[in-house]
Amino acid sequence: MAEGLLRRILALSGVGAEVGSAGLLPGGAPATPEAIATMAARRIDISGHVSRTVDVEVARTTTLIIGMTRQHVRELCATYGADMDRTFTLKEIVRRGDEVGPRYHGESVRSWLRRLAVGRRPADLMGDDPIDDIADPVGRPRAVFEETADELERLLRRLVELLVGEPRRSAAYAEPARVLRGAAHRPEPHVNDPTGHTRR
Repeated sequence: MAEGLLRRILALSGVGAEVGSAGLLPGGAPATPEAIATMAARRIDISGHVSRTVDVEVARTTTLIIGMTRQHVRELCATYGADMDRTFTLKEIVRRGDEVGPRYHGESVRSWLRRLAVGRRPADLMGDDPIDDIADPVGRPRAVFEETADELERLLRRLVELLVGEPRRSAAYAEPARVLRGAAHRPEPHVNDPTGHTRR
């Protein structure tokens, strides 16, 4: 669900970005009926989505990787070699972005991410915590998928606002981005989402 939502929000914001999703579990699974129905209600079609497994190349080359939980971030950094300075949970990157402020005019995404990462420690990602984690709705009732989609949409809208920056956009902001649900990469943004289940 996050990938579909992010694609639409970026498109509506006029931001070119390459968006994809990859997870920690074996790939090849379709989106769940509940996820498909939840996104269809928002006029987003994810019926053709098939999950895939993150790999070392994606983890090491993606500009921005976004996980749904601390566990995803820990695994990406420890097992797949992702740089901690560009790997965050969705809640964490929005929270830190609100604290630091949006991208400056002309600032690269990488520079902005470095500002967000100042003072960040591996110990900050230990354990599970609702302050950073978004629970996977798979196996839960449709209503839980709707609640999760609402939360994802709110957070992703704010993330895009922070990435677009202030006070105005220039050609630098229009560079294509590569994004993985759980991970995002652009020629500056790339968003990748390594949730244990990429079928949200």
